Amino acid sequence: MPSGHILLLLQPKCKISASRKLSLKILLLTRAMEELEAEKAACEEEKVRYLGDKLPPLQLNGLNMEELQNIVKQMHSKIETVDEERYDCEAKVIKNYRDINELKLKVQDLGGKFKKPALRKVRVSADEMMRALFGSRSKESMDLRANLKSVKKEDIKQEKELNMEVGDWRKNVEAMSGMEGRKKMFDDGG
Repeated sequence: MPSGHILLLLQPKCKISASRKLSLKILLLTRAMEELEAEKAACEEEKVRYLGDKLPPLQLNGLNMEELQNIVKQMHSKIETVDEERYDCEAKVIKNYRDINELKLKVQDLGGKFKKPALRKVRVSADEMMRALFGSRSKESMDLRANLKSVKKEDIKQEKELNMEVGDWRKNVEAMSGMEGRKKMFDDGG
């Protein structure tokens, strides 16, 4: 027997029949639809109640033209303030959606598994390195030895002679001391 058949045999059979599952799904969907309709009706009732609190009914009977114009101006100013608030809220919502999308992208970028590639040793000459760094602008070859400071052999000999002269301090003291008697006094110990 293939392994797939073994798994099917080991799993317990479902105790609910297919027709019973279908009837339960239908019941759940109808219940969800009823709750959605009830929620919409409650939202509409809340809206009507809120507007009734904020906007009392207008009494326009017996008002002259000037009073009607004042009422219209007041309503117009209220509409402007509400419209400004609505615009501010929409701008905040749009900004928040942008921020959420940017953060989602950052999370996706950070969540991705990034594997560091194994580094390998590569031998590169100075010319190849300069070409890689500067591109085709660096056409002259880079001769590193030509840029080194050249030292003449005579200079090296002069430096060694200077070092030899300074090397023994006792010879310098004797050569510099002009008073032989004074020096002998120190040598004799007294």
